[in-house]
Amino acid sequence: MQSLRYASILLLIVGCTKKPPTEAPREIKLYQNWELQPGQVVGGHAVVSGLGDLSIALKGDAVYAPFDGRVQPHNSSCVIFSSEEIPVYLLRLCGLRSLNFGFLSAGDTIGSGKELQIAVLTRQPDGRWALVEPSKKIIEQMLLR
Repeated sequence: MQSLRYASILLLIVGCTKKPPTEAPREIKLYQNWELQPGQVVGGHAVVSGLGDLSIALKGDAVYAPFDGRVQPHNSSCVIFSSEEIPVYLLRLCGLRSLNFGFLSAGDTIGSGKELQIAVLTRQPDGRWALVEPSKKIIEQMLLR
């Protein structure tokens, strides 16, 4: 009986553990180049957002995929969400935990956290990405299932 109990606990722990991303972080060349970027460290403290990022108090709530798309690692505190439905845009999402990497359907959970820092990037003709104002409609889709 004791071994069955330990096996059940082990199965629960292994089954609930999130798998780390299996791909390398996605590099993005920004059109605007600021010295400090989310994911960097300054004075021993993590930079969690930057110019062009919008911060939202999640209070532990989930963030959902606004479209069918892909979640890729970006740096130590951020991920990139991309979608064929909006191919010239990327969403940089920082501050989330319990992340789901890979391909997601619209409405699937990307992750959750205390705060979300979101930046919307649009592809420029030279291949770099420029920060643009986030769409209220898309942010609402990400916060309400």
